Amino acid sequence: MDGERRQLLNVAYRLLGSATEAEDAVQDAYARWYGLPSHRRQEIESPGAWLTTVTGRICLDLLRSARARREAYVGVWLPEPLPDRTEWEHAAGGIHAGGPADPVGPTRPADPADQIVLDESVGMAFLVVLEAMTPAERVAFVLHDVFRYPFAEIADVLGRSPGACKQLAASARRRAGAARPPEPTADRAEVVRHVKQAWESKDIAALVGLLDPAAVMTADGGGAVGAVPHPVEGGARIARYMVAIADRAPGLELLERSVNGAPGLVARRDGVVMTVAAFDVADGHVTRVWAIRNPEKLHPWARMC
Repeated sequence: MDGERRQLLNVAYRLLGSATEAEDAVQDAYARWYGLPSHRRQEIESPGAWLTTVTGRICLDLLRSARARREAYVGVWLPEPLPDRTEWEHAAGGIHAGGPADPVGPTRPADPADQIVLDESVGMAFLVVLEAMTPAERVAFVLHDVFRYPFAEIADVLGRSPGACKQLAASARRRAGAARPPEPTADRAEVVRHVKQAWESKDIAALVGLLDPAAVMTADGGGAVGAVPHPVEGGARIARYMVAIADRAPGLELLERSVNGAPGLVARRDGVVMTVAAFDVADGHVTRVWAIRNPEKLHPWARMC
């Protein structure tokens, strides 16, 4: 059932925005499966459909409770960013443990983040839009529009009629409709590369030229590390803030790396990943910056170094 597990992890991450919580949800679903009497498991015609329904229900409960938990979260909560292991191994010449000759390494277990497909449905901008949906809308939308599950199956997850689930997906689709399609990867990569160069040289004027005047920067430190508690608005203010960070962190190394499948930057010092930054780009300018600094959300990145 390894193939089913990979599919469930992909569903759960898009529902929860956290690879850690997604892994826990899938583990819980499997625990419930193996907790069934053997004759009950044999009666289930499609174990995959059963596991999807149970995983969806677990995620729905987590999404409902997450609203209360995030009210107590220090600062702004952002989705957990995902690295591209292949990209890191290529940059290191394939010498990392867990490289092509050793898929999971002699002692390191498989990382659930490695099993999540990096496509537009895990882009940071898309995940942030999903955060604005109600839990039921998010489940209906992700299961139907992203994974193409029929509304009859989604009804079993939500405990509602197929018609009601269709209405929830339509409502979510209207929210998601405000999200602009991403620019070509090559164009975004070029803009991010210029941001890196301007940031490294502490060139405020160059940064202002790369940032949209109405750009917004959001940081997530989770109370564990220093991070601006509220979004920074305006290209000029963001540029000054970025340069101030560089001044306060000598020896900071910036790397161009994919973040959730899109061009981003990773800041590390003494080999330790400190920040993962994702960007949204429109018409050649950065419109959004999401800086994830909470160490609890950077565990997959720490294993890249």
